[in-house]
Amino acid sequence: MSRTILITGGSRGIGRATAILAGGLGWKVGVNYVGNAQAAAETVDLVIAAGGQAIAIPGDVSVEADVIAMFDATDAAFGPITALVNNAGIVGPKSALADMPLERMRRVFDINVLGAYLVAREGARRMPTNRGGEGGAIVNVSSMAATLGSPGQYVDYAGSKGAVDSLTVGLAKELAAVGVRVNGVRPGIIDTEIHASSGEPDRAALLGPSAPMGRAGTANEVAQAIIWLLSDAASYATGTTIDISGGR
Repeated sequence: MSRTILITGGSRGIGRATAILAGGLGWKVGVNYVGNAQAAAETVDLVIAAGGQAIAIPGDVSVEADVIAMFDATDAAFGPITALVNNAGIVGPKSALADMPLERMRRVFDINVLGAYLVAREGARRMPTNRGGEGGAIVNVSSMAATLGSPGQYVDYAGSKGAVDSLTVGLAKELAAVGVRVNGVRPGIIDTEIHASSGEPDRAALLGPSAPMGRAGTANEVAQAIIWLLSDAASYATGTTIDISGGR
């Protein structure tokens, strides 16, 4: 069955991999991005090549008006959203908490916490059957940092993802009876571009071998779990978060 899916942070990494898999299922994909229009356009082309439909939608998830606009744009292009991937997130350079400037922490929390909650709230306003929606599923992208703490690296990011875990549990209970399932994934060391933004572009290659499976994961491996959680195959799963971490 074709679905309309909105993916925040969909232009690269896990978001892009999820968009491509959705395209392969014939789904209609809203690819949200914040700054790199070229990467978003490339993702749209990849979704179409895989067999789906897609549009690129600019917007900062920490800005309420942008969040509303990205839902509106997806709905206008493809019809009511029945799948939502709450994926947009950032990380700062490696640092002990004592040395983190306020501006860095505020931006991490604005995007990763406030942004995730704004996106989830908009989904909760539109998707439930008691609000005129068609039901569906939401997947929040967390991180193993939420359980490991990331000491000496980015405890702010870890804390922000802990908030995402709480969001998954609470919202799942709010929406379970109105046709919307809410689940999460916790990626471990995954080979994506996010490491470069933390100043460690080789982090996945360096730390991957320390995982019990002996390697870093791929964006596609996380995307496979996201697509499963969105699908009817996961019809009795809600309020759960799956670790995709190679055993970490």
